[in-house]
Amino acid sequence: QVQLVESGGGLVEAGGSLTLACTASGPAIRAYAVAWFRQTPGKEREFVASIGGGIYYTDSVKGRFTISRDNVEYAVYLQMNSLKPEDTAIYYCAADNTLYESVYYGTARRYRYWGQGTQVTVSS
Repeated sequence: QVQLVESGGGLVEAGGSLTLACTASGPAIRAYAVAWFRQTPGKEREFVASIGGGIYYTDSVKGRFTISRDNVEYAVYLQMNSLKPEDTAIYYCAADNTLYESVYYGTARRYRYWGQGTQVTVSS
């Protein structure tokens, strides 16, 4: 069983930066694919970025967001720069040990473990 806790969300002006953290309950996370998804009311959960055997981003965040892993702290971070109002959403981290080298890294329903989410609001 893996427990994930997100932190770092908040309110920021357009053009600003935030760093989200996804902290896991133990060292097993080092062998898991970890992804960030985001969701706005009435919409499906959207893939943002993932780290496992490779690093992947959705097109809308490439060049602005950076995902990284700290295996000492059992954490995965999402550095978000040049934030836009359309980045406003609840951000969730997810992990799964079967997706480390999988092509399904962007498919939400394939992730077994989820955090509770953290709100990111970007004002214009």
